[in-house]
Amino acid sequence: MLSLFQMLAILLTATAIFAWLNHRLVRLPESIGVLVLGLATSLALVVLRNLFPVAGFDTLLTRSLRQIDFYDTVMHGLLGFLLFASAINVDLRRLRGRLPVVGGLATFGTAISTVVIAVALWWGTDLIGMPIGLAWAFVFGALIAPTDPVAVLAALRTVDVPENLETDLTGETLFNDGIAVVLFAVTVQFAGSGSDPGPDAIVGMLLLEAVGGALLGLATGYLAYRALHAIDDYATEVLISIALVSATYVTADALHMSGPISVVIAGVLIGNRGKDRAMSEVTRRYVFGFWRLVDEILNSVLFMLVGLELAVLPWDTGLALIGLIAVPAVLVGRFLSVSASVLVLSRWKPFAPGPIPVMTWGGVRGGVSVALVLSLGDQAQHGPLLAATYVVVLFSILVQGLTLGQVIRWALPSQDDRAGQRGA
Repeated sequence: MLSLFQMLAILLTATAIFAWLNHRLVRLPESIGVLVLGLATSLALVVLRNLFPVAGFDTLLTRSLRQIDFYDTVMHGLLGFLLFASAINVDLRRLRGRLPVVGGLATFGTAISTVVIAVALWWGTDLIGMPIGLAWAFVFGALIAPTDPVAVLAALRTVDVPENLETDLTGETLFNDGIAVVLFAVTVQFAGSGSDPGPDAIVGMLLLEAVGGALLGLATGYLAYRALHAIDDYATEVLISIALVSATYVTADALHMSGPISVVIAGVLIGNRGKDRAMSEVTRRYVFGFWRLVDEILNSVLFMLVGLELAVLPWDTGLALIGLIAVPAVLVGRFLSVSASVLVLSRWKPFAPGPIPVMTWGGVRGGVSVALVLSLGDQAQHGPLLAATYVVVLFSILVQGLTLGQVIRWALPSQDDRAGQRGA
């Protein structure tokens, strides 16, 4: 059995090798390139496992990779740091102006998407003779409906998006995790025990997760801001930002609040008020440079973990059909939720041209959905839901993530193109 340090050394070394190979040979966007190489490695490991079943290779491989608790690593480790690294770069003035849109997409949009995806998966699997119960279909809808902050932000780095549209996508993906976790917990409780938590309990959970998490993030962010304001030493201030993320996320977990929302609020506060009023030019350069590196490194590690996880999954080729049904179900759910949100909110807030196709295709799923489905353990319908989740995530990252630029160019013609169209 490998020690934690040995596993960490192997993980970081493999990530560095994959990143180098991608930079030199594959030349895909960094995180996606690492994912592709991780998938290729996983497939090679699966082949070796089947070729040498008597050599103990399967047991060694499975035990080594299973030492990494994917759910715990993502939800109580990487995610908080990745969200903070993104949140400190959010322009609060732009976000405040788009708050109704961001709030609508993160709440009502996620709920609509959950329902549509669940019904489509339930109907589709029944049609092919591999039925998933409606309650478990809602579990899948809840875990796959929210866009993944890491995957979306990685995709957005490679394209040029109008300011309002970028704010809408970024804000939605940073804030919808709290809603998703509550919906996931409610649907799992109902599917696992058959008990209905009731509307009062659901509303209470939402308020505690979202509102409580936001207030906690404001409180810890303000304490960190005052600490930053009182000194001018970049090393200490970087350390304070690391402590802020860790303490906020751990406290939120202990109080059953949303760790993601807490960290995002704290990050936005530090990235705006803290940047303008509590940091010298030197400190700003070091703090923001540090978190930019954290973002790049942990993104690569997470995407590699998603790729390697495939090597130890119990795959059944029959379950691939469920994945093929899940992909269009998720796209339709995203399309309907975005369309409904845009049609309602456009009465009060302007949108950039072509928001529906861009936001539909830009709703990338990633490690958060994989972490949630793996947390189900050996519960009923775990195998089909796991297969559906992985197929959707891989399609989302590899197809949607790599073609988002083409969709944007199609949906948002350049100024010259529009001028030519008007002249014609």
